[in-house]
Amino acid sequence: VVCADKTATLTEGRLHLRVVSTGVTEGTNGDLSPVLQDVLAAGTRATPEGEPEALPHPTDRAVAIGAREHGLHTPERNGGWATRSVLPFDPRRGFHAALGTIGDRHVVAVKGAPEVLLDRCTRWRRGTQTIEIGPAEKREIESAVVRLTDRALRILAVAERDVPAVDDLDAGAVEDLTLLGFVGIADRPRGEAASAVRLLEDAGIEMLMITGDHPDTAAGISGEIGLSGSEVLTGAQIDDLDDEALAARLREASVVARVTPLHKVRIVKALQGAGRTVAMTGDGANDAPAIRLADVGIALGSTSTQAAQSAADIVLLDANIETIVDAVIEGRGMWASVRDAVSLLVGGNLGEIGFTLLGGLADGVPPLNTRQLLLVNLLTDAIPAMAIAVRPPPNVAPERLLQEGPEASLGEALDQAIALRALTTGSAAAASYLAGRATGSVARARTMALVSLVGTQLGQTVLAGGRDPVVLAAGLGSAGLLAVIVETPGLSQLFGCQPLGPIALSTATSTSAAAALAAGVVPRVAPDLRLPTLDDLTGLADRVSAPRFW
Repeated sequence: VVCADKTATLTEGRLHLRVVSTGVTEGTNGDLSPVLQDVLAAGTRATPEGEPEALPHPTDRAVAIGAREHGLHTPERNGGWATRSVLPFDPRRGFHAALGTIGDRHVVAVKGAPEVLLDRCTRWRRGTQTIEIGPAEKREIESAVVRLTDRALRILAVAERDVPAVDDLDAGAVEDLTLLGFVGIADRPRGEAASAVRLLEDAGIEMLMITGDHPDTAAGISGEIGLSGSEVLTGAQIDDLDDEALAARLREASVVARVTPLHKVRIVKALQGAGRTVAMTGDGANDAPAIRLADVGIALGSTSTQAAQSAADIVLLDANIETIVDAVIEGRGMWASVRDAVSLLVGGNLGEIGFTLLGGLADGVPPLNTRQLLLVNLLTDAIPAMAIAVRPPPNVAPERLLQEGPEASLGEALDQAIALRALTTGSAAAASYLAGRATGSVARARTMALVSLVGTQLGQTVLAGGRDPVVLAAGLGSAGLLAVIVETPGLSQLFGCQPLGPIALSTATSTSAAAALAAGVVPRVAPDLRLPTLDDLTGLADRVSAPRFW
């Protein structure tokens, strides 16, 4: 599960003007009627002056940039507005007010939280009419606010009133207002967020969005990017849950809203306590404890704090959620190569052990001497296996790597690959050895078994490497070195071998080729075939040695 911060990870991290509404009609930022433009113009009058990008508050920047897109950011396009006095935004007041003139009119323009301004409004400009606000009108206005907030919008009410000619503004003038409408602003999801979430879910990785925003805002973003969870959890609810109950709730949740840094730490602990592998993303110093605690800590962006980067295992310089997908593909591709190398090494060595052990028990003398076993390991376990481990997975699409989770690589799947390689390797060597004993000397049989044993493992290595030139070169190089050692008089005897003639050599190479092909073909032809593994044999030995068996 990836615990991802909403802002600047799943979203752009910048507020935009999304909707302008009168409470009855509305339009998107790109399509505003004259009435809606009047609402936006009034909102601009109640916004600090200056270049939009330079305004300190993100909500003011969003409104000012939206007004500029409609040509309403200059006094000339805004009715000749001239500011005389302002009441700057204060969280205790919940609004920003400005006193100015439009021609001969003195106007107070106000923009702020609906729950604050609606109590200060006595009239409503409903379309082209201005009506008194009674109980029914108030319910209609509140319903309009709910509809907008349900769409994950941060809502600001816009209101005005004409006042006598004064040069100063105080909070007492922000009363008896006429509600003009609302502006809805929101952070937009990143263009790639939805596809990244879908790819991660296809890969068996869940996404949990964590944010300090309002639950409705978080739920709206969650729906836009396609998170599959059905529940929105809040920080206040987390405070009422123990870790076990929290883990149970998180199984159904896709969003956790109104969280603090302490909540993030509890979320990571609860998920880990439930057996989940957790990645945590963040960019601030307050994210560092959760990033450090997670199994995979991810600091987002080159502008993330030093504390976040120091706590993280991975730093994403581009702060792009799709880069996490790329990292998963890279990791699973790397493991696919390592998995092949592990199955080749362990399976090949088990085949060698089985052939040597059983051959020695049957004949009284091991079929391969110490130097020959050393030669097998040098030719198969060194360069060829290393080439397999470091090569990119051949002909594997990124989508397939994403869908190939741990269950395709670990446990039973890996055990079966090892068992098949061990069986084919040992069987090929045994077949060549028996053929050599039936037609010639012990030294000839040993040499044929050696060639078949090495040839089978090199053939499996080359097949696993696909068209990778490094793997192919390593396999052919080791095969060539084996041929030189076996067929060179004196050097061959040094290893307890003897040069092979055409018949013996073709027998050994044919046996190894057939075994290598079987190791590659059987999993595709018979995917449900199950071979006994070491665990099975160990369990059988335990049962046989149990007192009750006797």
